[in-house]
Amino acid sequence: MSALEIVAFLLGIANVSLVVRRSIWNYPFGLAMVALYARIFLDARLYSDAILQVFFVVVQIYGWWNWSRNRAQAGAITVGRLTRRERAWWAIGCLIASAIWGYGMNRFTDAAFPWADAAIAITSVAAQILMSRRAIENWWLWIAVDIGSIALYAAKGLWLTMVLYGIFLALAVWGLIDWQRVARRQAVAV
Repeated sequence: MSALEIVAFLLGIANVSLVVRRSIWNYPFGLAMVALYARIFLDARLYSDAILQVFFVVVQIYGWWNWSRNRAQAGAITVGRLTRRERAWWAIGCLIASAIWGYGMNRFTDAAFPWADAAIAITSVAAQILMSRRAIENWWLWIAVDIGSIALYAAKGLWLTMVLYGIFLALAVWGLIDWQRVARRQAVAV
């Protein structure tokens, strides 16, 4: 456990807690957290996770812009749901992208746990995009990512990060429940 991991841990808790509450202030914490985790994962030879952090910077900026625009238009951060067809396409896309990325990491790098790392990374990409778009389904993906990450980080000895993902798991369950409640209220208001 390093000082870098401790700071990233604290930023992560702040970030996801604010996301659950639908606070736009989650984004500065998220940007700082992903910058630190890029280094942590690179040092741990979890290359998919390290590359994922670069992607997260871009999607964090997009999410910040999208949430700001939504709040300006609606007066609050609203949430929505995917259609069944959209859910199926996201699932198929995650499976195909995970297989391709996992193959590449397995074949061309010395990555630790290339297949698991790839599946977690790709599912995280989908979850982050859906979160930026304020889709409730992002929480289901984060729950899956958190469960897989707990095992992966335990295997790599990233104990504090493993604990962080345990906290993320609890926050994802809370986020799912809260965002579903907000969606029901929005539906009644319409």
